[in-house]
Amino acid sequence: MTATDPNSLLPARPVDPARFTDEDLYRRTRLPVDLASTLIPDAYTSPEFFALEQDRVFTTSWVAVGVVADVDAPGRCLVVEVAGRSIIVTRNRHGQLRGFHNLCRHRATKLLDGDAREVGRHGRIRCPYHSWTYDSDGRCLGTPLFEGSDVPAGQEPIFDTSIATGFDKADYGLLPVTVDSWGLFVFVNLSTDPEPLATSLGDLPQRFADYRLGEWVPQRRRTYEVAANHKLVGENFMEYYHLPWVHPELNQVSRFSDHYRWQGPGRYTGMCTTPVSRNTEAGGWDGLRPLSTLGPQDADSGRFVWLFPSTALVVLPNHAFVLFNRPVAPDRTVETAVLLAHPESMDDPVAEEGVEQLDKFWDLVNRQDLEIVERVQEGLANPAYRGGRMCFRFEEPLHRFQNMVVDKMVGLDRVPAGDRETERSGARPGTTHTMTRMFPDP
Repeated sequence: MTATDPNSLLPARPVDPARFTDEDLYRRTRLPVDLASTLIPDAYTSPEFFALEQDRVFTTSWVAVGVVADVDAPGRCLVVEVAGRSIIVTRNRHGQLRGFHNLCRHRATKLLDGDAREVGRHGRIRCPYHSWTYDSDGRCLGTPLFEGSDVPAGQEPIFDTSIATGFDKADYGLLPVTVDSWGLFVFVNLSTDPEPLATSLGDLPQRFADYRLGEWVPQRRRTYEVAANHKLVGENFMEYYHLPWVHPELNQVSRFSDHYRWQGPGRYTGMCTTPVSRNTEAGGWDGLRPLSTLGPQDADSGRFVWLFPSTALVVLPNHAFVLFNRPVAPDRTVETAVLLAHPESMDDPVAEEGVEQLDKFWDLVNRQDLEIVERVQEGLANPAYRGGRMCFRFEEPLHRFQNMVVDKMVGLDRVPAGDRETERSGARPGTTHTMTRMFPDP
């Protein structure tokens, strides 16, 4: 008698994009983690799924797009992309965060290039096409005639729009985008009526309260072109099941047996490693002085959090490592890695040497991860694969994440409750696991 493959019961890969919003399509991912199958393969390969995901996930979520230190003064800015839309994040003259769509209200000219770090002279954003100009609160200051518009002397009346019928520049400010910050992160939400950022973060501000994350400063940056879906990057980050085989160097300083889940209510997944092991010849997490104000638990732990939908945060006692993942196609992601440290840790004659060592070690680890997720992407392209079974002991965070994706795709608004049983027991891998149905049937 031949055993039945549970994945053979999955529906065929859909052709109609509307099916991607059908709850029934995800019924096996909705099962408790000890019975669940992975998200459908189309979620990683289909252009139709990708387009819907951009609209239903990335335009309705708080997306971490940069670090607070990059917009630390009026006029400083970030130009970022969310759901294929270019966004300007800056501070006004009072130091308040502001966000705008990166386009002129005249004829939609892109205002700032992607590498812009200042909005412009005197905090003014000027269109390179017809010189319409805006302040850092998004107000339209003027159309030519306007100071600095380079109108030839004596020709001002030709460019005067004050007599235009039915035109008031007050109606033509930049199109606003909601922005906020927490810790070291700047967030963007494209929704017209977004929930508070605090709702999405859940208990993370309390969990990281002693780290003073808002004070951490970038030390190194790298960009990676990844031939894989952004969710694969995230799912790889969320589990330590692969450590012994993919990361022989990392496994020596972040031992498989020292990991456990670390997550409460909020749109994130989390795990922790305790204790923080010392460096080996292959490198590790030493190199900078630890933050002196941490309590005993934080001072001996590494925290690993995936901020839904697309950002990784690693916080250790002496540095932080962040991965901003920007999906650009079903099988392509642009990843920006940022290594940060608190100024206290950098107040040391050998700090630069420590930063170099950490940068090289994280680059090694990240390249190992990206190589393996690209192999997963290649496998997912094979129609023979219809989904796999979750390893409940190690892949509950993936189950949590994938169900957050499903919620957005089918139009449900809810926040995961967390691992309260595991939190109370202080469980480690191999001793217990939570079977709570965190995403009950809708």
